[in-house]
Amino acid sequence: MASITEKRLSLHKRVEVQKHQNETLKSQLADLQHLANIGTVSHMIAHEMNNLLAPLKSYASFALENLDDRALTEKALQKTIQNSGRASKVMESMLALVSGEKQEKKNVQLLDLIGDIFTCLCRDFNKDGIIVEIDIPDDLTVSVVPVQVQQVIMNLILNARDAMLPSGGVLTIRAAEKADIVKIEVADTGGGIDPAVLTNIFETFYTTKTNKNSPAEYSGAGIGLAFCKMIIDGHQGSISVESEPGHGSTFKIILPKNHSRVVADGGSGA
Repeated sequence: MASITEKRLSLHKRVEVQKHQNETLKSQLADLQHLANIGTVSHMIAHEMNNLLAPLKSYASFALENLDDRALTEKALQKTIQNSGRASKVMESMLALVSGEKQEKKNVQLLDLIGDIFTCLCRDFNKDGIIVEIDIPDDLTVSVVPVQVQQVIMNLILNARDAMLPSGGVLTIRAAEKADIVKIEVADTGGGIDPAVLTNIFETFYTTKTNKNSPAEYSGAGIGLAFCKMIIDGHQGSISVESEPGHGSTFKIILPKNHSRVVADGGSGA
């Protein structure tokens, strides 16, 4: 009888030790996950800032190259200041996501929001043989954190451009209201995406741009679409893609028309 009792006590002690070890491992895992999140968000911030720094450099270079034309120089410098401010807002917004701060939504006209994106890109897509078609009602408004959703759509536009280089094509951005949602689509006529990878397309660090012989096809870090999903999830919306090899891709965003005036903590999605 004593032997059985001793065995039970010994077993109970081992269970307690195992439980303590499991708790320790869980704590360590949480710490590692936090570090992984920081690393992921750092990549995201670098990715988004790179999208903004390229046009800033173009504006500054344009100003230096046209010093004799005061009007052009002033315009280029004004654009530089404007986009520097936008870069600062992007950084503030992303840091707020990491820290879990609530961010106020605003009612903005979607057409103006997208127009600002093309101004920021400082790139005439016609030079790449790409026709841009925009089909958005003038009065269509969305309730969003503007700088965040601008970054999402900018990512989709840049991806669409890359998909159509160097042969060119048609970039279509359309939006419409339906019941209590706003549906936004960004479509291209590029090479499309292999069905086998569509289920992974929004995963962090997953990229299809692996062709080292093409700058456009070797520019991906697998951050952009993961960032897009994090932002849209934070707006209680959804993002999906439809694509077929040889027939282009269409990214679809669904946003609620009326929801809370703050965006929930997006840091956990990093």
